[in-house]
Order: sequence, then C-alpha cells, then structure tokens
Amino acid sequence: MTPASLSEAITDHAQKAGDRPALIEGGVSLTYAGLDLLLNRAAAALRRDGLSAGDRVALLGEPSIQYVAAFLAAVRAGITPVPLAPSVTDETLASMLEDAGPRLVFSDASQSARLGAEATRGAVVTLDGSHGGAPWAEWLEGEGTAFVLDPVAPSAPFNIIYSSGTTGVPKGIVHSHAMREGQMAALGGLFAPESVTLLTTPLYSNTTLVMLLPALRTGGSVVIMRKFDTAVFLNMAQKHRVTHAMLVPVQYQRLMAEPAFDDADLSAFQIKFCTSAPFSAELKSEVLRRWPGGLLEIFGMTEGGGTCFLPAHLFPHKLHTVGMPAPGSDMRIIDEAGVEQPIGEIGEIVSRSDMMMAGYNNRPEATAAGLWTAPDGRAFIRTGDLGRFDAEGFLQIVGRKKDMIISGGFNIYPIDLEVQIDAHPDVAESAVIGVPDARWGETPMAFVVRREGAVIEAEALRVWVNERLSAVQRISRIAFLDALPRNGLGKVLKTALAETVAP
Repeated sequence: MTPASLSEAITDHAQKAGDRPALIEGGVSLTYAGLDLLLNRAAAALRRDGLSAGDRVALLGEPSIQYVAAFLAAVRAGITPVPLAPSVTDETLASMLEDAGPRLVFSDASQSARLGAEATRGAVVTLDGSHGGAPWAEWLEGEGTAFVLDPVAPSAPFNIIYSSGTTGVPKGIVHSHAMREGQMAALGGLFAPESVTLLTTPLYSNTTLVMLLPALRTGGSVVIMRKFDTAVFLNMAQKHRVTHAMLVPVQYQRLMAEPAFDDADLSAFQIKFCTSAPFSAELKSEVLRRWPGGLLEIFGMTEGGGTCFLPAHLFPHKLHTVGMPAPGSDMRIIDEAGVEQPIGEIGEIVSRSDMMMAGYNNRPEATAAGLWTAPDGRAFIRTGDLGRFDAEGFLQIVGRKKDMIISGGFNIYPIDLEVQIDAHPDVAESAVIGVPDARWGETPMAFVVRREGAVIEAEALRVWVNERLSAVQRISRIAFLDALPRNGLGKVLKTALAETVAP
C-alpha cells in the first residue's frame, strides 16, 4: 500500500530499508531508520513544549541534517515550518517573524544573535548546539521516543515560503499538504530508491524543497551542500555517485567555466534540473554537450499554478523555450485588459492547476490582486512574466512585466537585447534595464560583465550591439561591472542596478 504522506513514506522506508542513507552531510550519514527515530524525538519535543497543529516554527540557519530534520519533524507533528533566508536585512527578518508568528525558532551560530526577542522568551533551539538557545541534542525527547501521527487535513498548511523580496517586504506563500503531495507525485517518477540527489541551493528556498521532498518520499539518498562551490560540487558528485541535482543558471554557468569540469567523472548523472531564473539556450546547449544525463528545465512559481517542463535532451531545437505545460497545467497569455491572446502574441502568462497556494499569509488583498479570473469563473495565478506560445505549444519567456521598457511608445523586452549582447565574444553576461530619458520616456541601458581577459570598451560594444538591433531597441548606455547583483538563488536584481543610475 502506498504511504499517504511524506511522514508515512519515511517510516515505511525505515521499516523496509532502514540501513539506506537518507541524509548525508560532510562525513555524517543518517539512515532512514535513524531519520525516522530522530523525527519522532523532535516531533514529540514540539508537542512537549505545547505546540500543536496550526502553530508555526521558523528555521533560520545554514543547511544541515538537523535543519532538514527540524523541518520534517514539524510537518510530522502537523505544525507549519517557515524557513527564512539568512541573507535578508535585520529589518526584513523582523518583519517576516512578525508576519509568521512562530512559537519556536530553530537557528544556529550564524544567526542566533539576530533573534533577540525570541531568545529572551526562550523560544530558540540551536541546531548546532551553540549558545543563544536550547541545544538541539538536549532539546530532543529521549532515545526511542514513539510518536503517533495524527491525521492532517489536505487543506492544512504544510509550510510557508517567503518570496525572494527583490522589491518590498517578502510575502509569505502558504502551501497546503495537498499541494506539496501533488508536487511530490508529479516529480516522484523521476526519482528512485537508488537515486542520490545533491542539494546545491539554500534550504529556505522552494527550489530546494522541490528536489528534497520527492527524493525522500521515494526513498533515495540526499547529499547536503552547506555552500555552493564548483570544485566542492564536482568532488561530492564523484564521491557519492550523484544521479540528480537541481542548479540555478548561474551555478551551471560557473560549473561550465570551472577548469576541472571536463576531467570530472559525472557518468552517474541521470538527470539535472534547473529553475528560478532565465536559462539561456546557449548555456543549455553547452550543458547538454558536456554533462552526461538528461536536463529538465522547470518553469513555474512558488505560488503554484501551472508548470512547464522542457526536457532539453529530447527537444534540442527548443532550447530558447521553457517547454510545454505539464499534464494538468492550464497556461494562457493575456493582454493588459485581461483578454486572452492567440498563439504567437506576447502577453502576461497566467496559469492554474490543482497545485495552487492557499494564499499569501495575512495578505488577502495581495492574494486577490495576484489572480486573473477566466470567463468561466476559474481563478488563474498571474506570473508577472511575459511570454508567447509557438504553434507547437512551447512557451517562450520574453521578460518580466515590470522590467518591460516602453520607449517612445514601443515595448522593448530586455531579454531580446541581452541575447544580442551576450553573443559578443568578450561578454560573459549582461542585464538591461530602462532608464529615464527626456525624449523617449525610457531608454535601454546595459550592464555588462566582460569575459576574463577581455578589454572591449563600452562605446565599441554599444555600436556592435546596436547594429544588430532594430532602431527602437538601441541601447543608449553601457556600464561594465565585475559581477551582476543577485539574490540567493542567482536571480539578477535589476532594482539594485536601477539604484546605481543617477536620476
């Protein structure tokens, strides 16, 4: 009989294959039998401390076995885990903690000093045993503690994930148990008990959970990286014979530039995943050529809704797209007036499926504003992305709605310009934004990172690029940077670029 939930699946693996590694970090390996017992001890400790279904616990710290165990123990106890990004400012962190209202915070030495109020009321557990709270090993209930799973309603919150917050205060995205179980089922067929999944992105990210949860539900092994590094990635991939990994485009870019890459034995890889940021056709092609195994790009939102899959190894002629809608996904293109657009026309992508968020925590107005209602009354999530479908049903992303440049009344999509800039042999990467212009309203400005050793000047590059663009697309200014500003998942922060431009 198939287990009904992730917690039941972990117990099932513990009973049938208890010696199989579940979590690996550094030189430590925790089996499924050990993980199941650890989750019981932590879930029982949460109940002992008076937490019950509907309560929330926050997680703030570096990736570790204990971090994963605390997250999963909360789920087992019917409590909602809320992973938070350590990289946010103290002000943003305080806002997220106030919004989430956790009864308990799991932290570590890297973050505990930021938890003044929570530490004062004794509501901090330090996952690494450091000062600033109750040490994890002492906080746990005793060895061999049993825990009885209570039924959890499918609509109950599984977790809250805060948006990346590139503009304004991050919003808490509430995922139900039904949504998470649906996601695990959708990707579960790509994993097996023999799978070895290497986590390379932070544990507060939905990108990471999309890999972690189905890997554990199917009984595979998960290897945790505390911090991404190309040489460390290659060493771990070879040592553990890694079969699966999720990386964001900037990580693929750095690996392709790693001198030791082609000498690494990556023959165990079955499939690699990518999501969270634009993935250029050129980079996809290079990954396919140099890295064994398949490549699956996933386009979707943390909020849920429709998803597109591009198995790039099967569709090498469609690398400029993000693939086709997955089974059960309904994705459409609408204009500014909310009217659905035909094939080939550009507009905002809206989507729906059975896997939709419950809403933004404490923000009913924002939840409503993020929806588009179809003529038949069904609600679709607005992605904020601009795209178009081709005649074969493949979706091409042309940019973010908020990033579109309107110059002299013409719509300019930054990605079209960035593709041309990146084609120059001296350019490593670029980002284009709109800047104020007295004549045109807005005009495109490019920020460029040169390839190592390149010496091209801004004006020479501007002339070269503009010769390849239409008259209304031409770039007015180019500035060189050592690196583009990015968030923790590698997304370029165009708001940060705009702040560097003098008014």
